[in-house]
Amino acid sequence: MKRVLPIVAFATLLAAPAVAQQTSPAGYVAAAGASDLYEKTSSQLVLQSTKDPKVRSFAQGMIRDHNKSTAMVKTAAAKAGVKPKPPMLTPEQKDMVAQLRTATGTARDQAYLAQQKTAHQQALALHQGYANDGSAAPLKTTAAQIAPVVQHHIDMLSGM
Repeated sequence: MKRVLPIVAFATLLAAPAVAQQTSPAGYVAAAGASDLYEKTSSQLVLQSTKDPKVRSFAQGMIRDHNKSTAMVKTAAAKAGVKPKPPMLTPEQKDMVAQLRTATGTARDQAYLAQQKTAHQQALALHQGYANDGSAAPLKTTAAQIAPVVQHHIDMLSGM
């Protein structure tokens, strides 16, 4: 299973830019909501057990930053006339959370960081794609504001 997951994640990552370019305003809002929900859920889970101060600090930042991006997308969605549904994890995100729940100790920390790298690459593709090719101006502006924050998270992960 461990060998299959990175390949699936890589295939999903490769498909993400094409999907992002074709996303409707409501689809973008739903995907951004799922992304933020995953980030917050996985970070809260790792905070329950991590002893690593770097992982703890990163996870706390993810909760803070993704609460902010959720609020930004909700505000932009309202301006664009999109009524967002409550965010839901995708099947892949549910699987990643389940993997974190079964892992313990440093194995959980390592799984969390690996998942964060994949999730942030997907989020970057989503936000950059919508910023470039989206159809709702308020959401395009918000996506363009969120993308550099996601890139910063990727840069942080590279140093961990």
